[in-house]
Amino acid sequence: MKETGAFETKLKRLEEIVEKLENSELDIETTLALFQEGMQLGRESRKMLDEIEIKVNKVLSADSEGNVRTEPADE
Repeated sequence: MKETGAFETKLKRLEEIVEKLENSELDIETTLALFQEGMQLGRESRKMLDEIEIKVNKVLSADSEGNVRTEPADE
């Protein structure tokens, strides 16, 4: 599962960034760079989750014969 590994890597890095921002006295340039990196990781992670959600909805919406419906499973 390449996507899961990539997601986990992004999440771990995001957690590291949050910890640094919360627990360190960083200069403004470093703080801004970490903030920008964190925002980018957040956007990328959200996109990955959205793509996974689409795949899950397709699997969950398949009928007993394996035919996939086009509407989301929660409707």
